[in-house]
Amino acid sequence: MANKQEAVYDAVKTLGAPKTLVLGIQHVFAMFGATVLVPIITGLSVQVTLFCAGIGTLLFHFLTKRKVPAFLGSSFAFLGGFAAVKALPLTNSAGVALTEAEKLPYACGGIVLAGLVYVVLAALIKGFGIKRVMRFFPPIVTGPIIILIGLILAPSAISNAATNWLLAAVAILVIVIFNIWGKGMLKIVPILMGIVISYIVALVTGKVDFTAVAQAGFVGLPPFVLAKFDVSAIIIMVPIALATMMEHIGDIAAIGATCERNFLANPGLHRTLLGDGLATSLAGLVGGPANTTYGENTGVLALTKVYDPIVMEIAAVVAVLLSFIPKFGEVVNSIPTAIIGGVSFILYGSISAIGVRNVVENQVDLTESRNLLIAAVILVSGLGFNSVGGITFHIGGAAITLSGLAIAAILGILMNAILPGNDYVFNEEEYVGDIAVP
Repeated sequence: MANKQEAVYDAVKTLGAPKTLVLGIQHVFAMFGATVLVPIITGLSVQVTLFCAGIGTLLFHFLTKRKVPAFLGSSFAFLGGFAAVKALPLTNSAGVALTEAEKLPYACGGIVLAGLVYVVLAALIKGFGIKRVMRFFPPIVTGPIIILIGLILAPSAISNAATNWLLAAVAILVIVIFNIWGKGMLKIVPILMGIVISYIVALVTGKVDFTAVAQAGFVGLPPFVLAKFDVSAIIIMVPIALATMMEHIGDIAAIGATCERNFLANPGLHRTLLGDGLATSLAGLVGGPANTTYGENTGVLALTKVYDPIVMEIAAVVAVLLSFIPKFGEVVNSIPTAIIGGVSFILYGSISAIGVRNVVENQVDLTESRNLLIAAVILVSGLGFNSVGGITFHIGGAAITLSGLAIAAILGILMNAILPGNDYVFNEEEYVGDIAVP
């Protein structure tokens, strides 16, 4: 490595191929814990998830002209959407109620459309400019929506953890220790360490079932499942994209600040949104979760100071290769529910905390009646309607259900557009500072 941790933008030339390969594999460990957690929670395939993460990352790099060193892993923001779709009264052609597993393709269909929202937004930003478009999505709308996602998910974390509080407590404790006192790479991967160490405890206490692992093969195709489409599921999943796009902007800005590059300008926010959106749609189409740029990998960038996108591309290829090992996927699936509950305990709270941070950092004044009303309506309508299963109405012969989250997003956007006093102006400098365009 260069002296004094100097920034590296051409890893192969500066460090050589072997070191570059090792750095790429390191990024796999950074993304792994969070990426596989989503399919474990939702019931999706770990193999398909890893495949979609790898292919999605490569697609993103192609569309952004290989300028942005980002890794696209599973998005936690859509977990609430999956839970809501599982609660829908969906039936097959014979009128028989679908199981939760049978409803997953419909959630994935909603993800396909949610990804296309990114594409539409990218086109609007390219055509009209970022300030005009972002006026409809100020922090007073997106912040409470993000808070709401975490709060809606909180009960499932408790119910999962309650299956074995010892394992859950170990997972929580390990994550806290590594997050606060971890050094170097270990500080970057607290979720992975929480899963690994609590899994070892589960092994010692005889809480792991290896039956499926023993039956699985070493090589095999990921079990792809084509997305299915239902209006209610689409309405549930699509509004979540309104919150995740703000996460996207923040992540791209963070990567740019780390790499001392203005990626919002070059290759441009429209290209990064396009890459993220199409990667998400592709994932949903084949039965995978929505993708998003990963802050864990940005942390590794800051740690290593190797900013060459090729390290992320190597990680993406490794993820794709892992997706063709069924036995590996079953090992991941053998993780006890209680461990997932323990990890989720912190994770879901963190989602809400990110929403709070979004409001605070953007200096949203909640003493203003306008802002207070919008936040109040979003939070109460989201939690309230979620507790009663949303609102169901009929158009023609089709029953359409709006989840609490969807209702909250719609009301928040409408109130922001209608109520007087919308003076929000998106300021690129808040995200990119004085970093020059290369």
